[in-house]
Amino acid sequence: MKNFLDDDFLLESKTAQKLYHDYAKAMPIIDYHCHLPPDEIAEDKQFANITRVWLNGDHYKWRAMRANGVNEDYITGNKSDREKFEKWAATVPYTLRNPLYHWTHLELQRYFGIKEILSPATAKRIYDECAEKLQSPGFSVRSLLKRFKVEVVGTTDDPLDNLAHHQKIKQDDFGVKVLPSFRPDKAMNADNIEVLNAYIDKLEEVSGTTINDLHSYLKALKDRHDYFAANGSKLSDHGLDHIYSVDYTNGEIKTIFNKIRSNRAISAEDNLKFKSALLHQFALWDHEKNWVQQYHLGALRNNNTRGLATLGPDTGWDSIGDFSHGKALSRFLDRLDTDNKLAKTIIYNSNPVNNDLFAAMTGNFNDGSVAGKIQFGSSWWFMDQKGGMIDQLNSLSNIGLLSRLVGMLTDSRSFMSFPRHEYFRRILCNLLATDIENGELPNDIEWTGKIVQDICYNNAREYFGFYE
Repeated sequence: MKNFLDDDFLLESKTAQKLYHDYAKAMPIIDYHCHLPPDEIAEDKQFANITRVWLNGDHYKWRAMRANGVNEDYITGNKSDREKFEKWAATVPYTLRNPLYHWTHLELQRYFGIKEILSPATAKRIYDECAEKLQSPGFSVRSLLKRFKVEVVGTTDDPLDNLAHHQKIKQDDFGVKVLPSFRPDKAMNADNIEVLNAYIDKLEEVSGTTINDLHSYLKALKDRHDYFAANGSKLSDHGLDHIYSVDYTNGEIKTIFNKIRSNRAISAEDNLKFKSALLHQFALWDHEKNWVQQYHLGALRNNNTRGLATLGPDTGWDSIGDFSHGKALSRFLDRLDTDNKLAKTIIYNSNPVNNDLFAAMTGNFNDGSVAGKIQFGSSWWFMDQKGGMIDQLNSLSNIGLLSRLVGMLTDSRSFMSFPRHEYFRRILCNLLATDIENGELPNDIEWTGKIVQDICYNNAREYFGFYE
């Protein structure tokens, strides 16, 4: 029987161990999509205790605590940091087989050197030890990034952001590239006309222009897109339930926008047309700049009305959606490809039912111009765990080219999440090693090791152009 979380965790054979330890383990990290706050990197924040860096903002843990019967006061409420940590420690023993059990103990080991199992019996000792270590210089956020050999961090930023924190980080030149990604979802969301108009009013202030028609709106957004590019951005990102790609005319979109600015209601059909037009326009700008565009699809957000009203979005009320993706995704990509204006694209799936669909769809639009131009992105959100990673890797292997995958990302708001790259790398190495052990792949460790290193780092380095 193997020991829990030993050096060969998740590595089931000597071949897997060799692939991981000799090829994957030492590779740097390009974390091209996450939600780390750039202001905390700019100030090189030092956290007072593990609750602040570990539990604040982590709705994965919040959901588990709620499921375990923990009162909200100990999750997002006014209880002390120590009390919140103790409730998390009491929850952890009940997370067996949830990825949080692995991640919790990986992070305790990799960041703090703590190999004890977190439980009520160990909570006080672990809290105090972590609090003491967090005060040392090696635990500032910049030090943590460098310790894990992170070379690039891609944050997720609204077009209205002035990017001042990114500018300071670049000026400081501390050894890690922290680059913004353009996420204009709020600019195309006409579900609530009042909210959208308030957003447009803010865009007027940021851009210093008057927005009274579609042309001036698009110009202001394009100026922000250009501003992001001038500040190092090479990616866009969208978090959508599904791709919008209904037919429309330019005249229709002009009329719809005039209705929006006049605070007049628009129909559901007009809403879809507006979203489709804006999404297409953003994609054209991405192609113009040779950016990579990312589409995170399929999450059903904000299911709990009471929880949303109390705590707001991104607080643990989201789930897997059962949207129909195929035809709309095909229309969207094909329209861009027909005009030869389809940028490098990563499509992320949140519903395992759709894995093969997404893997097959990406193959329709690879044109030989760039290796892996259209990517079936790594496991995301509810698939970001052992089974989900294996399912995504298998679908990509069966239908596309696993060897051209641009690797893992944290998609996290926590500076303690970088062991997720290790988790992915171990699973990848074990998957390939199992095929070698079964005689399904040749026992060519050198070549397979090269493929592992490409997936872990080299493909992303070449694909995104961060070093140009």
